[in-house]
Amino acid sequence: MNQIGNIPEIVNVKQELDKLKKQGLIESWELPYENLLTRLTAAIFFLNSSSEDKIEDVWKKLSEFPMFTYRENTEKKLSQLNWRVEFNKGFEL
Repeated sequence: MNQIGNIPEIVNVKQELDKLKKQGLIESWELPYENLLTRLTAAIFFLNSSSEDKIEDVWKKLSEFPMFTYRENTEKKLSQLNWRVEFNKGFEL
């Protein structure tokens, strides 16, 4: 059983986001309520790209993870960052 807040699939995504940040493709990223998560499909990541012309490279890399989806973060309730990223496309409980 996974320990809450220490989910291997979430750790993998976080490591990839850190790589993308080091490569200069994203400026910043966040994962609200990280310590409460028990599965990747429940995680909602937010990010800002370093520039709009690099965002397609970010989506290409993150699409390697299953059930990847993204959209503009228009609500700005959980985060002030511009993009909302999830890994739950087609997921049902």
